[in-house]
Amino acid sequence: MKKRLIGYAAVLLAISMLAGCGAPAAGTGDTAGSQSGAAQSGASQAEGSQAGTSQADSSQSGASQTDASQNAGPEGASITFWHSMGGVNGEALEYLVNKFNSENTMGIQVEAQYQGEYDDAINKLKSAQIGNMGADLVQIYDIGTRFMIDSGWVVPMQELMDGDGWDKTQIEPNIAAYYTVGDTLYSMPFNSSTSLLYYNKDMFDKAGITQAPQSLGEIGRIAGDLVNKGGAGEPISLSIYGWFFEQFACKQGQNYVNNGNGREVAATAVEFDQNGAGAKTLAAWKELYDKGYAPNVGREGDAGLADFSSGKSAMTLGSTASLKQILEDVNGKFEVGTAYFPMVSDSDKGGVPIGGASLWALNNEDEAKKAATWEFVKFLVSPESQAYWNAQTGYFPVTVKAHEEPVFKENLEKYPQFGTAIDQLHDSTPQSAGALLSVFPEARQVVETEIENMLNSGTSPEEAASKMAQQINKAIEEYNLLNE
Repeated sequence: MKKRLIGYAAVLLAISMLAGCGAPAAGTGDTAGSQSGAAQSGASQAEGSQAGTSQADSSQSGASQTDASQNAGPEGASITFWHSMGGVNGEALEYLVNKFNSENTMGIQVEAQYQGEYDDAINKLKSAQIGNMGADLVQIYDIGTRFMIDSGWVVPMQELMDGDGWDKTQIEPNIAAYYTVGDTLYSMPFNSSTSLLYYNKDMFDKAGITQAPQSLGEIGRIAGDLVNKGGAGEPISLSIYGWFFEQFACKQGQNYVNNGNGREVAATAVEFDQNGAGAKTLAAWKELYDKGYAPNVGREGDAGLADFSSGKSAMTLGSTASLKQILEDVNGKFEVGTAYFPMVSDSDKGGVPIGGASLWALNNEDEAKKAATWEFVKFLVSPESQAYWNAQTGYFPVTVKAHEEPVFKENLEKYPQFGTAIDQLHDSTPQSAGALLSVFPEARQVVETEIENMLNSGTSPEEAASKMAQQINKAIEEYNLLNE
């Protein structure tokens, strides 16, 4: 299988280079890696453990040894870490890497290397795997999960956790659920986010609207008052973004692909065209567009943020990790409100899947590097590190006990809007974890193109959903044929 995946990776890499495409990801979900770095510098993006010992005891004192390191301990090992964090997110990550390098007592040294956006990073990894491993630990966006599992290139994080007796329940369950297949956690959540509704409270007050809308239908019902009474130039600046389409399916409690959303076995086809989630989402979207309530503001997750932060639109959708940048851009011009990501219709009952990225240990057949990689991962997800990461970037703290850290409490007190994201995560369920799909980057491009065609060319919602399904199913079929 690995040989076939390598061949497919080469094909995908060549196609992506020719097309010049770079799918964002919320993912992604969340916005793309450098966008995640730029999330705090003008673009969109959203998001130690104490299994009997503290992070200081385990990853810095040298007292803890993983079973994986029995043959060769981590002492003195050097590892390479590929990541996609730029901007202030990159600065925060650099701080954590430097802190680990200077404070761990095992002499482990981590060389962090920025690889560009998420798409750039996974394409470079695919290229490197063809001939040679380029890293020991890689940050891969959520929609690369199925590919990474299929690749055969990784050491499942569950193996490292079990070897060290590290308790998985330290991780937020609704975050761990996305990266878990069967009983195996394949990668360690690191920068996780969900999508939110952001709204201009001042405009809402002028319009006499006392609470944020809970559905696209409700957005349509209050849109007129926001313009006529609230002074909005546009009710909502809604980006054409594949991650949002996926979120709307989950909010309906419907699967995006078959085979249990790709979690029982690899998906063979999309399901949103059969269960109605696709057409229902697109019909509500098109109705807002046709009435002038949700004009076409462009593709990718950050496309709608500028209109909101400037005071033109009354609402926008964006990652939780966009909050800090939005607050800075607004700079007190109006009060920013946050609410749960909207349902499609008022009767929907579902949750939200996470976006962002996770950490994957690559199998370089070097026990010392593997042990050192695990020590570094433990440090990155320690309560102290995750509280710092959350305060600096807006990503969720993936570790439950990070909520007990003073820096987390201080940040929440200063920015109470962050509480919405945490409440939404806890109110969701593992059943809303979202889909795993081998060709997710391509699927998002298809979805965004067909939404554009629907809005600009008058394609019906049903036809748009059907065209999405046909193209994505073809990509799935080709992938599965290469990897039988």
